[in-house]
Amino acid sequence: MDYINAFWVGGLICALTQILMEKTKLLPGRIMVLLVCSGAVLGAIGIYQPIIDYAGAGASVPLLGFGNTLWKGVKEAVDTQGLLGIFAGGFKASAAGICAALVFGYIASLIFEPKMKS
Repeated sequence: MDYINAFWVGGLICALTQILMEKTKLLPGRIMVLLVCSGAVLGAIGIYQPIIDYAGAGASVPLLGFGNTLWKGVKEAVDTQGLLGIFAGGFKASAAGICAALVFGYIASLIFEPKMKS
């Protein structure tokens, strides 16, 4: 049942994002920023963590989950380091995911021949 919950929640997030892309004139970069900020806000008011508990990777992998991860890192760092934690918390919480994306992207560029769009 965990896989089914992850599938339908992740699919719902992706479908809503696709509808947002199709029905508005927002550029993809702005939609990405909107998703990250929405995840942080939903995490801050306590709504997103129960969704992650229910759906697992279906909620933590999309950009909403990244925003929630940034929020949790900033909150934890502020609790331990004070005001300076605002600057360090997000980096510390998301460093492993960003590093993995860079490393795997580089490996993929070595395996395949990257080309510019024409």
